[in-house]
Formats: sequence, C-alpha cells, structure tokens
Amino acid sequence: MERKCGKNLKNMDKQPIDNILVKLRNKSKSIPHYLYVDYGNYRDTIFLAGSGRSGTTWLQEMINYKNEYHILFEPFHSKYVKELKDWNYRQYLRPTNQDPKYIEPAKCILSGKIRNKWINKFNRRIISHKRIIKDIRANFLLRWIHDQFQGIPIVLILRHPCAVANSRLILKWNTHFKEIFQQNDLVTDYFDFVKKEAEDMNDPFEKHIFMWCLENYVPLKQFKENEILITFYEDLCVNFPEESERIFNYLGKSLPKNPNDLMQKPSSMSRKDSPIKMNMGLVNSWRKNVTDGQIGRAIEIMKLFGLDAIYGEQDMPKINTQEVLKIL
Repeated sequence: MERKCGKNLKNMDKQPIDNILVKLRNKSKSIPHYLYVDYGNYRDTIFLAGSGRSGTTWLQEMINYKNEYHILFEPFHSKYVKELKDWNYRQYLRPTNQDPKYIEPAKCILSGKIRNKWINKFNRRIISHKRIIKDIRANFLLRWIHDQFQGIPIVLILRHPCAVANSRLILKWNTHFKEIFQQNDLVTDYFDFVKKEAEDMNDPFEKHIFMWCLENYVPLKQFKENEILITFYEDLCVNFPEESERIFNYLGKSLPKNPNDLMQKPSSMSRKDSPIKMNMGLVNSWRKNVTDGQIGRAIEIMKLFGLDAIYGEQDMPKINTQEVLKIL
C-alpha cells in the first residue's frame, strides 16, 4: 500500500527536510501548494462534508486558523483526480464494499498521499502529520468512509436549500442529475421513489433544491446520533461562539481567545458579492433573489424526502442539530 501511495517517509530524518522546505517556501509562494511532507495516516484526518455553497470552506478555514493541517481540497472529484478515473462522479458505495478499486485510492487520499494541483491548491502547510479533507461531492461516501476507515471524525454542515440553490445559480453550476441516476446501487438503495420526479424536473432553481435533497438525504438516512457531527451554517452565523465551541470540542481542539475573529474572515471560496464581503445578512441575503413561490416549491420538494422537517419558510432551521438524525 505504501508503494502505491508514495514513498514511505517514516524512517527519514525529518529535520533536514524541514530546513530544506522552509528555505524553498521562503523563495517561492507557489511551492507550498505542491511540495509538502505528510507523516500521518488516515486516522489523523478530519473530514468536512456538505453541499456546495453551504459553508464548507469557511468551516475548514476556521478549524485551520493556526495553519496546523495539510489541506486537501475536494479530493474525491473523479474528474480532476486521476487515481479516481474509474469512479463515478459523486460516487456512492455501500458501507460493506471492500473492492480494492475503491479502498486503495481512498486510503491514499485519507492519508494525504495523493497530490495534484486541484487537491493541493489551498494547502499552506509544508510539514504535517494531520490533515483536513473538505469535499462537497462525497456525501454519498460518508458512511462507507466511516465504516471502512474507522476513527475519522466527520462533520456535515447543512444550509438552507434556498440559499444553496441561489448561490449555485449565480455561479451557473450544473446539477449533474444524469450522473447520479446512472448509479444503480444508489438509486436502488435510496432514490427509486423519486426517479419520476427527477425526470420531470426542468426548472433550474427546483433542480438545485432537488439536488440538495439528494445529497443530504443519504447521509441523514445512514447515520445515527453521535456517529457524525451535524452543524447548521445558520447557527454558525447567528450563534457563532457556542456553535464553534461545540464543533471544536468534538474535534478535540481549542478555540482562539477571540473566536468571533474567525467568523469575520470571508472564505477563499466566497464570491465577490458574497454577504460577508458586502456587509449583508449572512442568513437571509438569498431572499432578494428568491420569490415566495419558489420557497413554496422548495418546501414541496423537501417534503418528498421528509427534509421539510429541517428547513421551511423561515431563515433558520426548524429543529436543533441533535434532532436532525432522528427525522428519517
């Protein structure tokens, strides 16, 4: 396995490597993206998951406020990571699947041994024994990762689907419905009951709402209380000190003396017109682009999955995080 993931570094003298890499880093700002040494194994990984545009990068940067971690950006994107060329886009795996086709590249990723420009573009750590993986296309893999690579703490962040859909539409994102419904195991296990609705979905806003339901329904259906940590984007915005402390405690970390400083910094993935940069409401700024009729339609779509128990007409979630894993 080590041969496939890269050279075994355990027995190498770390001090000369530190000195060399620090000198190289001082000479070139681009080197930290592609040149690093990761001494850890997959158990030294934090996994942050969520829908795209739900605050995953913001959360990652909060946790890594001291630059303690090797950052892996979207490493399960099969279109950018050659080691996953035989995987589906947004791959789903049943929790018991032990096919080496999936186990071996996943172990390399979770151990920080796969590198390329896509994965490492936000990494600023040269020498590391621990890492954060942030991925918006891995929700269908979370239970499999939990069972096959035990000990990795997983945090799933949720944000109001109307906010997510609004942001994705501004960025002109595709929904990739076709790729999802081509995965027979995924459809058989979870989505057979909504195949007809998916086929009839044409409105771009409604398709993004439907996509939010698809990608969050699976982990919320698979996990039980205390197996992963659920956090709401809205709770971080409105009640940051308490919610950030809950997350940091789960990860065994300490907050800085002034935790609110972490909230004020926009993430590296924030749009130029994002609410935090424009000094607008972080929780409800999406309402200027979304009609009451669209909100009503979003609730109808969520009802198909039972996810209207989480979000509705209001800005904030209808339930607390401790109740989320009990609704399905």
